[in-house]
Amino acid sequence: MVTIRPATISDVARITEIYNEAIKNTTATFDTETKTVEERQQWFRSHDEQHPVIVAEVNEEVIGFASLSKWSDRSAYDGTAEVSVYIDHNHRGKGVGKRLLEVLTLEGAKAGLFNLISRITEGNLSSIHIHEQLGFEHIGVMKLAGKKFDKFLDVHMMQKLLVDKR
Repeated sequence: MVTIRPATISDVARITEIYNEAIKNTTATFDTETKTVEERQQWFRSHDEQHPVIVAEVNEEVIGFASLSKWSDRSAYDGTAEVSVYIDHNHRGKGVGKRLLEVLTLEGAKAGLFNLISRITEGNLSSIHIHEQLGFEHIGVMKLAGKKFDKFLDVHMMQKLLVDKR
């Protein structure tokens, strides 16, 4: 059974392992250099109540994590956050990412956010599908947004309005 809970500083080593595997083997992140636990601890500390980090566990082992990060340092963007979801390679395709995204969306709404943005690299059809299932809409494609593994890649932009502020 998968349990979703807030991440703690003691989870950062496992979060780092999961993220580094994604750096080395996927285009889910455009980071190209692996991170140290100390770097990820600094990343973790940059999150707050409005920008949580959560983890998925099975038998007390962290198998995935998700976070909301500031979209921009400009204060007019304070209600907007970027979504990130990463799953251990042995647990992908089992619904863990969807569960994390569901909880993260609820946490964002509770924190007073009104706009969630996801950047999804071309070819990641399962992530696009999960976002669509949870009410995210396509808002555009950044053509040739990055280059990883010697290939230029487009990035799909998806958005979910938690509250319509118009």
